[in-house]
Amino acid sequence: MNRPDTRFRRFALAGAVIALLSVIFLQFALMARLNSATWDEPDHVYSAYMQAKHGDFGLNPEHPPLIKFLGALPLLNMQLRMPPLQNRPYRLEEAVGGREFLFSNDADTILFRVRLATSAITILLALIVFLAAREMFGAGAGLIALGLIAFDPTLLAHSALLTTDAGGACFMFCSIYAFYRYVKSPSKCRLALVGLVAGLALASKHSTVLLFPMLFLLAIAEVFWLEAPPRQEAAAGLGKRSLRFVAALVAIVVLSVGVLWASYGFRYAAREDGLRLNPSFAAQLSRVPSPAERDVLAAAARLHLLPESYIYGFAHVLFQSKAFTSFLLGTIYPHPVWFYFPIAMVIKSTLTFLILFGITMWAIATRRLRARREVVYLAVPAAIYMAFAMAAGMNIGVRHVLPIYVFLSVLIAGAAWRLIQRDRRWLYAIVVLLLFQAVSVVRAFPAYIAYANEAAGGPSAVHDLLSDSSSDWGQQLKSVKSYLDAHGIKDCWFAYFGEGVADYSYYGIPCQPLITADSLYFDGPHDVPPVIDGPVLMSAGVLSGFEFGPGPLNPYEQFKQLKPAAVIDYGVFVYDGRFDIPLAAALSHGQKAGLLLAQNKVAEALAEAQQAEALAPDSANVNATLGKALDASGRPQEALPYYRKALLLAQTVEPRFQHSLIKGMDQRLGSKRP
Repeated sequence: MNRPDTRFRRFALAGAVIALLSVIFLQFALMARLNSATWDEPDHVYSAYMQAKHGDFGLNPEHPPLIKFLGALPLLNMQLRMPPLQNRPYRLEEAVGGREFLFSNDADTILFRVRLATSAITILLALIVFLAAREMFGAGAGLIALGLIAFDPTLLAHSALLTTDAGGACFMFCSIYAFYRYVKSPSKCRLALVGLVAGLALASKHSTVLLFPMLFLLAIAEVFWLEAPPRQEAAAGLGKRSLRFVAALVAIVVLSVGVLWASYGFRYAAREDGLRLNPSFAAQLSRVPSPAERDVLAAAARLHLLPESYIYGFAHVLFQSKAFTSFLLGTIYPHPVWFYFPIAMVIKSTLTFLILFGITMWAIATRRLRARREVVYLAVPAAIYMAFAMAAGMNIGVRHVLPIYVFLSVLIAGAAWRLIQRDRRWLYAIVVLLLFQAVSVVRAFPAYIAYANEAAGGPSAVHDLLSDSSSDWGQQLKSVKSYLDAHGIKDCWFAYFGEGVADYSYYGIPCQPLITADSLYFDGPHDVPPVIDGPVLMSAGVLSGFEFGPGPLNPYEQFKQLKPAAVIDYGVFVYDGRFDIPLAAALSHGQKAGLLLAQNKVAEALAEAQQAEALAPDSANVNATLGKALDASGRPQEALPYYRKALLLAQTVEPRFQHSLIKGMDQRLGSKRP
């Protein structure tokens, strides 16, 4: 019979868990309403609906389908207008089509539904984190882990969105936890559960393929270190234990791949009804930098070991991860840097997390935390994921290492609880740290994407340190609208980070668009004059210049030296005054010239290119465009000086950021030599 105090503790524990889960859900529900569409969401929503409604896995093959399918379920009973497919390259088709799909319908209702649907996965993750920490270290550890998760800024920022980061982190952690439980008490049901959850992980995000080396290393640790049979049985039992784990790993691989196939409806072809992948499958594989990786993917396709869309998307991850520039501590790098994630995590993690992580390392080193198996099962996956992230080069946001936060939160909770059990005075310090984290994070609400800790300067300083999804992901449009209304602003200019993939006119923002690096690719031509009058709104992602390049390559470099009149949600800067922006105007003329050349309107294209060169004669891109227009006009000799000038400028002005232009000009000039 349970004692009254035992029953009370159980009720209190259950009440605390429910309260923390409710706090998480409340934050998600409010953020789903208050934040506008982020950079990735329009195309994710569009492709999610096409997957769920029409079985099209080729519109956006960059990600496996599970998370997007779950997000699309609340949309299936809505009558939605669909943009026509135009067989454009998939990056263009999904982005431009996604903008049209989302904003020609009720974008607010669509986003609220899909965000709540996907945020349910993080609620599940939070509950599993509590259960795992309780089983590994005790009920107190479960509450500490749940408290850390409930106010983790990166997890909160990227859970109430239709993206794959939180879902991948959830099922990766659940897979390792399920394997931990199988190892402790082996059974066919527990093994099957590992395979099932690992399959859900594979169907959520490509990076979850790292589960297999994680499980392999954990199995080796179990065979040679963690299991401790009697000495006389050790030698005889080694082979048997090894075979058991080999068989278990094979079963997990087979089951998980089966679940992955199920997520694609057991269909190899990415698209049906005469639709094709663009670029072709062969062209996509040819872009993979490593011949070995390319050969593995080609073999998997030839043997139909994995769905076509999954392989195609994996190829995208392998080549795209090396294509991004990196913005870190105010410096733009033209390539990935291995130290991005360690430094970015120090900036984006709460001080509570960093302090408790340091205490945890001390507790492990001094053997105050002796749970050997639990430490291995939490530290090894985190270390493998960090090593992969540092090598992969996807330096566009801490969200890409979200699983590390989950594993370390449980490890931290275990160490904290052990210290509390040894000395109750630790309880007060840890409670204070957890309360400090909650206050620190909630102060940034709802702009959790822009969170930075106090030592890094807080959210107001993050735009100087990081960019893209760690600072500005285009989520501030509703706050921008409120600011403009409050100040009676009806005439303005906006260099918006999501230009081309999101439609800020949907939110009633009256500003005229300024060109951005993305709008030059995704959007139609803009009429940008060389001189503009404020107010000028500038997204942090545009202001940083990490997409255009540093210094003279950034048409908005001058704004970095100016003090803004206001800052909206830490990510949109407002400037008053009169501003000369000749390079922005020139690039807009150059964009028009390129579009006109594609339409074979050569005379009009030449006129636009000449206007561009007059505005920015020292721009390599502008000179290259004029050379192309002259070439198309049948005046190749007149084009040569502009090609030569473009090459010289590209080689002397930030050449590390103009290597593709240098290569292109070399080829053009080489073809004209006798």
